[in-house]
Amino acid sequence: MILCQWKDFSTDTEIYTQKMFEELVGDEFDAMMFEEGKAIPSYIWTVNFVCIIKQNSKMYSDISITKIHRNPVCE
Repeated sequence: MILCQWKDFSTDTEIYTQKMFEELVGDEFDAMMFEEGKAIPSYIWTVNFVCIIKQNSKMYSDISITKIHRNPVCE
């Protein structure tokens, strides 16, 4: 499901709000995609990036964020 409004989500160590996420990635939120049955989004689109959200878990649940330029420039 793709949402065009921010939905807070959390891990064992952090609660991710729109303001906190925008400060973390340095860009403005556009949309987010949740897979069915998941509490953490798989992708978050910002004005300039697509952010891939991967869940990590060793002793506690956490995430990693990979930013990919939304419109890469090819020469």
